[in-house]
Parts: sequence; C-alpha cells; structure tokens
Amino acid sequence: MFPPRSKSVYPVQVKMNKANEKSIHEMLKNTPSMNDSTEVVHSGSEQQTIKHSTTLTLRNVSNHSLSSPTSVSLEDESAYIKNGSSKLDTFRNWSITTYKCTKQIMLEKLGKSTRTVDLELEAQIDQLKETQKKYLSILRLSRAFTSHFYNCMQSQSLLAETFADLAQKSPELQEEFLRNAETQRILTKNGELLLNALNFFISSINTLCNKTIEDTLLTIRQYELARVEYDAYRVDLEQQRTGSGGSGDPAPPQQKYSNDEIQKKYEKCKEQYEKLRSDIIVKMQFLEENRIKVMHKQLLLFHNAIAAYFAGNANGLEKTLQQFNISLKSPNSVTSSWLEQ
Repeated sequence: MFPPRSKSVYPVQVKMNKANEKSIHEMLKNTPSMNDSTEVVHSGSEQQTIKHSTTLTLRNVSNHSLSSPTSVSLEDESAYIKNGSSKLDTFRNWSITTYKCTKQIMLEKLGKSTRTVDLELEAQIDQLKETQKKYLSILRLSRAFTSHFYNCMQSQSLLAETFADLAQKSPELQEEFLRNAETQRILTKNGELLLNALNFFISSINTLCNKTIEDTLLTIRQYELARVEYDAYRVDLEQQRTGSGGSGDPAPPQQKYSNDEIQKKYEKCKEQYEKLRSDIIVKMQFLEENRIKVMHKQLLLFHNAIAAYFAGNANGLEKTLQQFNISLKSPNSVTSSWLEQ
C-alpha cells in the first residue's frame, strides 16, 4: 500500500481550483459571440476590428480552368476515339490486303490462279539477278586474292630485313644476301602499288553489286509485291462479277465488299503496279549503261596492273595507277606529323 498523503496538500489544491475557476469565468465573459467572431477580435477589454474581404480574388484563372471541364473532356474523348478508329481502319485494311496476297500466292503455287506476267521484263530481271550473283563471286575471289597477296607482301618484307641482317653478320656471303634483300624490297614496293589497284577494284565492284544493283533489286521486290496485290484484287473482282467462289470455300467476312469498293482497290493496285513497272524499266536501262561503263574501266585496270606487276614493269604499274587516278599511298604508311614536314 502507498503511504497516506499529507493533509496539508488538500487545502492548497482547493485554493488552486478556485483561482482557475475565476480565470475561466473571466475568459468566458470576454469571449465574443459566434456572430461577432467573424468581424472583431477581442483581446481582454480592448477590441480590435479586423475587416475581412467578402470577395474572392481570381488570379490567372482564365489561363487555366475557365473553360468548361465537360467540353474539354468531350474534345479529348472525341480525338481519342477518332485516333483509335483510324488505327483500327489501318489495321483492318492491312489485314485484308495481307490475307488476299497470301491467298493469291498459295493459289499460284498450287496452279489454281493466274498471274500477270511480262515475259520480256521477267527475263531482264532474271538476267540481272544472275549478273549480280556472278559479280558477287568475282568480289569474293578478289578479296581472297588480295588477302593472300597482302600476306605474301608481309613475308617478302620480313625476308628483306632478314637478308640485310645476315649480310652484316656474314662477310663471306654479304653480296648474295644484299642482292636478295634488294630484290625483296623492290617486290614489296611494287606489291604495295598492286595492292592499291586491287583495293580500288574491290571497292568499285562492291559499290556496283551492293548499292547500285541492290537499289534496282529493291524496286523489283516492291514491283513483285505490287503485282501480287494487283492479281489478288483482279481475281477477286473477276469472281465478284461472275459470282463464282473461286476455290469453292465460303468467303470470309473480310471479302464481303461491294463491287464498287473492290473496283476502287483494283484500280489503285493497277496504277501502283504500272508505275513500279515503268520505274523498273527506266532503272534497268540506266543500270545497264552504268554497269558496262564501270566494268570496262575496272577490268582494264585489273588487267594492266596484274600484267605490269608480274612482268616486273614498275613504270608501267605506276602509269596504270596514275591513269585511273589511284593514290600511291602505302597501306602501312603513316601520315607524318607537321614537325617532320
């Protein structure tokens, strides 16, 4: 049990409560009413009147939210719906075209559908593809030959250094070692000239095969896709006019269109097909002229450079490179600094 509290504490507590009651009574007496609290503030016996503004100041509201939120939301919703519908239409048209083209390709392979054929143009396209294949073979073999020749040059350079070193250490065979070292140095120097000619030849053939011819083949691939799409809508239009189902299968929902819609698509595909066909004819004419010009120059360079090198005609090799404006820079040379110059 706790020890009993002292009795002298309680009278003091009673006096404290009375003082608190008196101060609370004065505070309640001086407290303003609810109606006056919004207009004045009482501090003791003094009254300080504080006027509050009854109007709300709007700043820059017109720049942000004066427009109706309903109208803004409706505009955003209509724009979103329009954008979504356009994407759906694009996807729908793409899926229909893909279905028709795939079906046309399968029917052509099965021999159940006809295809539009330009015999003369098809022969030229096949010849161009075969030409590219042969030129790529020349490019591959030329790169292999250049790589082997470069390794041979490195061996010749090392032989020249070894012969020169042995000439200093073997006085009895000094003349023979020096003669062989000089021969290997000359071969290395002429080999660098031939290597420049080979690199120029490879660069020109690579540009012809992988850029010039490839650009024409890209247009040919677009032409072939346009031909498939044109034939797909042509066959579809013929089936709509005759009322036959083609393969006998029921038409899917994507094929159920009016004759006007199919006619419009057919005309559009026909126009695209004829445009690409004319572009191919023009490109192939220019390509043939350019191919003959480039190959005539490169074959002449290759022949003259190879013949001059293996014949030991260093002057003829240099003249050949100057004739075709080929720089005589060595592949292992390093540009000198401005201090050395």
